[in-house]
Amino acid sequence: MHISSPPKYITKQYWKDSWPELVGAKGTEAEATIESENHLVNAVIVKEGMFVTADFRCDRVRVWVNKRGIVTRVPVIG
Repeated sequence: MHISSPPKYITKQYWKDSWPELVGAKGTEAEATIESENHLVNAVIVKEGMFVTADFRCDRVRVWVNKRGIVTRVPVIG
């Protein structure tokens, strides 16, 4: 049987998992953007040089910031 389009009851949500466009932005603004674009995650601001756990969590995005509060790495889920 050939289906030209998926049945209405089959839906797939596509959530963002990385935010390269936020490098150079203010950390607090990045945090708000991430949580508004993917409400399944909790964005956490982390200062460069801080120790963090090595565990992977699909509901967390670390937002690495410098001393001025500017995002220095691409925020990704993990």
